[in-house]
Amino acid sequence: MDQFQNSNIPQSSAPAPRIAFIQARWHAQIVDQCRIGFEDEMQRQGVKPERLDVYDAPGSFDIPLLAKKLAQTGRYDAIVAAGLVVDGGIYRHDFVAGTVVNALLATQLETGVPMLSAVLTPHHFQENAQHIDFFTRHFLIKGQEAARACLKIIHTFRQVAQLTAA
Repeated sequence: MDQFQNSNIPQSSAPAPRIAFIQARWHAQIVDQCRIGFEDEMQRQGVKPERLDVYDAPGSFDIPLLAKKLAQTGRYDAIVAAGLVVDGGIYRHDFVAGTVVNALLATQLETGVPMLSAVLTPHHFQENAQHIDFFTRHFLIKGQEAARACLKIIHTFRQVAQLTAA
């Protein structure tokens, strides 16, 4: 359970946020659930679908560069990334997942645009019905959590901007 689950995100008179959602296409049937949960929660929080732009990346490793290019447009208040990095029998999944998260962190520090990660790497994943079902449900929840965290950081950044403007 995330810390924002039972609290409403503060509403403001500021323009509705514009958010980019990047989704890796490896294990798309699972990763798509993150986007669905994200979109549903955004709508529940009052953000209209036209304020969300969805971009596909071939894999999680491709997300940081796309996120940087999107941040550089100045169009987005935040960028959310979703992917599933699994151990496919070659020990590199930890490297890929760590690299993606570190690159998103560096990109947000460089551009000033918040980057939220729902790029997950499970300890154990096998393409069987039980694991697919579990992670499909898990990604739906992670999408909802990412939406609430995204709106919270946008709200906080807007508060900070008001302080610097004063």
